Amino acid sequence: MQALRDAFDQEFGISDDLRGIEIAGQTDTGIIQQILQKREVELSEKNIAAFLERYLKLLATELPRREGTLLPGISELLQRLREERRNVMALLTGNMERGAKLKLEHYGVWHIFKFGAFADDHHLRNELGPVAVERAFEEHGIRFSPGEVDVIGDTPHDIACGKAIGARTIAVATGEFSRAQLAEHAPDFIVEDFSEAQARMAELGW
Repeated sequence: MQALRDAFDQEFGISDDLRGIEIAGQTDTGIIQQILQKREVELSEKNIAAFLERYLKLLATELPRREGTLLPGISELLQRLREERRNVMALLTGNMERGAKLKLEHYGVWHIFKFGAFADDHHLRNELGPVAVERAFEEHGIRFSPGEVDVIGDTPHDIACGKAIGARTIAVATGEFSRAQLAEHAPDFIVEDFSEAQARMAELGW
């Protein structure tokens, strides 16, 4: 958030607290379009690209200044999933690929994901699922059916993204949306967190 605010100020000379901007579950490009529209800045490819470039540079300096950690059980979960050879793990994220790499390298888990779909691929979140499935085919030579795909996330947009490709959707109540709010969007599963990674894996058939 701070990197976005500072990037907008530095690039366009406009200070904004970003109130009214929907962040969670959106793509970086979609967020930037919202910000530009809010302050009536021309929604041009040039302005979007300049904003993104400034944001990513600032993100690299902001991350080390912020306290943060992986949520409970995530390290164990990722390691266990990675050890199961039948699993194919990928990122399906609204972050730009450079931004995703900065964040996940900072927390030591970028190396776990060999490919993914990012905001570079499309500014609409629901368009990223087909990209991820196609890249899974390119990486592994397997056409995964919708029933073989799980999409995990902590926002209604993540649930919608999974449903758009017919995947099984797993909502996690560790973000700004409560279990009840996530339930309104009818995911296939809802978990509080992954603090008991082995138990959650058994529950989800992993």
